[in-house]
Amino acid sequence: MISLMSKYKYYFRKPKSEISKDILKYLLISGIVYISASSPYFTLNLIKKIKKIKKYKRKKVYDAFYRLKREGCIKIEKKGYNVHIKLTEKGRKKANWMQINELKIKKPKKWDGKWRIVMFDISQLKNFYREIFRSKLKELNFCQVQKSVWICPYKCKDEINLLKDFLGFTDKEIRLVVSSDIGKDDWLKKKFKI
Repeated sequence: MISLMSKYKYYFRKPKSEISKDILKYLLISGIVYISASSPYFTLNLIKKIKKIKKYKRKKVYDAFYRLKREGCIKIEKKGYNVHIKLTEKGRKKANWMQINELKIKKPKKWDGKWRIVMFDISQLKNFYREIFRSKLKELNFCQVQKSVWICPYKCKDEINLLKDFLGFTDKEIRLVVSSDIGKDDWLKKKFKI
């Protein structure tokens, strides 16, 4: 995965600060922020809008917005008495990669007795994305049972769907099957410590 990431450094680059990360995440979810520009408390209103950045100092928030604008990740437009802040295509890509990089599968206290099986058949033309998908499965602690068949004992439907959508795969290319019986599974139970 490291060699793939270095080949496409832009997409895997981390933002310079946690503030930038929080701003990009918020804009990815909300789409756009409208703030009254006529108010002398512009930065304060901005911080109120984006609850996650309340913990940061105003100057740092302002600097993070300026840096993201300079990098071409956000677009700030003044329309009448309002300021509209939204993600650019570059910012959306960066925010999406951050979301994928932080993807994790929660391990429940007690296993529900079901296996999650991911099967994929991805064309050679999409080799780069197939390698990203395979590397992410490893990172998410899936176990490979056959060439394109991976297994995990924990709920992961949302995570697999997010990966599938983000990488542009179809339901024909990637399938998630849930099964309580996969035959002899002692070695898998031992591996996952369940």
